[in-house]
Amino acid sequence: MKKREAGVLLPLFSLPGEEGIGTMGKEARAFIDFLAETGNRVWQILPMGPTGYGDSPYQSFSAFAGNPYFIDLETLKEEGLLEEADLEKERFKESKEKISYGLLYELKHKILRKAYENWLSKGGNLSALLEGRSKEN
Repeated sequence: MKKREAGVLLPLFSLPGEEGIGTMGKEARAFIDFLAETGNRVWQILPMGPTGYGDSPYQSFSAFAGNPYFIDLETLKEEGLLEEADLEKERFKESKEKISYGLLYELKHKILRKAYENWLSKGGNLSALLEGRSKEN
């Protein structure tokens, strides 16, 4: 007989955070630690693809791509790809009760572009990165 497991359904975007939406940052890691401490072994989430019209996780442009909104900017800062001034955290706080996808679209892509440009300026090589991934598979 299969052993029973317990878990929680919590969409990643529902986690608290400074970026207007939950991310794969420290709050997600803290939630995983909480699940482990309480004996839960399953974290069920909603689809995490880039959203389309209406920002529904069930209307993604791709079944394979990840949603850039879930990239944690603080982690990019810790990795030296962003400066504190790049984060614009205060501008993300339009509402604490609702996610402002329009604001996320306006701000997050701009900040992620800056992180990408910083990565390139530090010697980042996209071709080598993609080549390395293809060799792993």
